[in-house]
Amino acid sequence: MYTCAQCKIHSCSSGNLEYKPGNCPCGEDQSEIRELYKDELTSKLAYQSALVEAEGYCVKTRLEETMDFAQRCGFKKLGLAFCLGLAKEAGVLSKVLEHNGFEVHSVICKNGSTPKEFMGIEECQKIRPGTHEPMCNPVGQAVLLNEEGTELNIVVGLCVGHDSLFIKYSEAPVTVFAVKDRVLAHNPLGAIYLAGGYYKEKLYK
Repeated sequence: MYTCAQCKIHSCSSGNLEYKPGNCPCGEDQSEIRELYKDELTSKLAYQSALVEAEGYCVKTRLEETMDFAQRCGFKKLGLAFCLGLAKEAGVLSKVLEHNGFEVHSVICKNGSTPKEFMGIEECQKIRPGTHEPMCNPVGQAVLLNEEGTELNIVVGLCVGHDSLFIKYSEAPVTVFAVKDRVLAHNPLGAIYLAGGYYKEKLYK
């Protein structure tokens, strides 16, 4: 079992592998993994993302880095898979991307307006019982963007699980611009920063 999240040494970063823990992935033969990087698209994504990281380090915002990455990879047709709750933000993002020369195809989470009853959701399980409550349709978002031939898809605030489905069905590479956290203003790390204090009783029951 790998436990990198609990490691305090990080030999992988320093290169001092003689101090690595016994279950460190650096102790594994990664020759087959490295072979995967020889795939043309994988190689391009890895190379360009390394350059984006180096040149934008503590200088560029994630929005700037996203555009830089797309430009470096030669991606002109971008897809936005966004949540209804972040429609305003997605609209601004779309305008910024278009202003910078990208062709933007955007699909909202509620596309298809399929009632939640389709999934077997009962009235009492809805957020607002007694109303038409369409299901989020991340599979539809992916399929529709696939049909448009997008070269890079950007996730903007899809719910937990819905983002997993979108990534599963997206044919284009996916990057995340914003994640959903309705309680913490879409900043889920807030719960981590407060895990030892305000949120301790919630997170360590």
